[in-house]
Amino acid sequence: MHDLSSSGSSLPVPSRRTLLRGMGGAALLGAGIPLLSACGGSGSSADPKTVSLGSNSSDAVPKKAFAEIYAAFTKKSGIKVDVNTKDHNTFQEQINSYLQGTPDDVFTWFAGYRMQFFASKKLATPIDDVWQKIGGNFPEAMQKLSKGEDGKYYFVPLYTYPWAVFYRKSVFAQHGYKVPTTWDDFVALCKRMQKDGLVPIAFGDKDAWPAMGTFDQINFRTNGYDFHVELMAGKASWTDPKVRKVFDHWTEILPYHQEGAVGRTWQDAAQTLVAKKAGMYLLGTFVGQQFTNKADLDDLDFFAFPEIDPQFGQDTVEAPTDGFMLSKAPKNRDGAVKLLEYLGTPEAEQIYLKADSSVVAASTKADTSSYTALQKKSFEMISGAKSLTQFMDRDSRPDFTSTVMQPALQNFVRNPKSVDSILSSIERQKKTIFASS
Repeated sequence: MHDLSSSGSSLPVPSRRTLLRGMGGAALLGAGIPLLSACGGSGSSADPKTVSLGSNSSDAVPKKAFAEIYAAFTKKSGIKVDVNTKDHNTFQEQINSYLQGTPDDVFTWFAGYRMQFFASKKLATPIDDVWQKIGGNFPEAMQKLSKGEDGKYYFVPLYTYPWAVFYRKSVFAQHGYKVPTTWDDFVALCKRMQKDGLVPIAFGDKDAWPAMGTFDQINFRTNGYDFHVELMAGKASWTDPKVRKVFDHWTEILPYHQEGAVGRTWQDAAQTLVAKKAGMYLLGTFVGQQFTNKADLDDLDFFAFPEIDPQFGQDTVEAPTDGFMLSKAPKNRDGAVKLLEYLGTPEAEQIYLKADSSVVAASTKADTSSYTALQKKSFEMISGAKSLTQFMDRDSRPDFTSTVMQPALQNFVRNPKSVDSILSSIERQKKTIFASS
């Protein structure tokens, strides 16, 4: 996993914490993994005027942004936030033993399956009372993303960003290309781009996570959100004909992907889009950090991955989302609830976004007037989604995605004809991994 925050970009660069949401499994982010050592909380919250908070925001940009949020909360409530910051990877690796020991009252975490995992283990406290206050600030899809399998709320989302197909407006204008909304249009556009001497789809899978993003898009467009979630949670079979259909679609567009992808980083793939050698690139909005020239960045745009099955349309958006949870036995529950209620306000989001403009607010009520064009479009796409996914390595067990899915998808990219044996192997290993907890 690369720490991308050192890039010399003029665009505000997402912190490593931001990027880890959608960058698959080099750091095994917690769920169900045996841990080397325990990680205790700060343990100082018996005081009714203090709430303790465990944070993985060790990078400078988010750390400063969160400090400003907590200071604003203290000013408003008189309750101090005692922050226990751990190195990002250490926090992820020790999350199990941390939550089973004496955790802080509130802790930073991820929406969706990762949150549900700890909720189902009774390592988090339901916060339906918080949501009675903040519910009106969030769209339905974000509310759904914040619930456990028992239907109770466990998560307060703060910020998010989408995955989409990126392109250069000037390249589309030069060749008269139109944004494709259906699979047939997308394939036809790939063929046109190839004839015009462009690499239709930039692609780099050296770090093994980008291909997971491609699978996600094709799967929920082909089979819908519900099946996608079941498959990620280990409940559906990888040998189901529905999954084979996903790979059939992928095989159809694989010849239009940049060759030698397994040996290329995502940054190098992005440079082909910057240089106008590639026509499109499926990635998260962090791709913009590779556009260091303002004119190039202003020329960058994106569209939702095209519809494959009309019954599912384009109603699902992949939008990794970060936020907060309440631990199993908070020492200062009342204070923690007040903090979570504040974290669910547009005011808290605005403070964060002033410091980190690589993401967008999770709330539909946040002020978007200072957003860039890409942020505005990201916000609209996420706000308008019927369902939100989190990316394969957050929607599933990280030990499964890193040890099974990453090499399997690289094998498929190298040799798509071996898809049947790849899927059988995935299913075999999935049964073993998901049987253990």
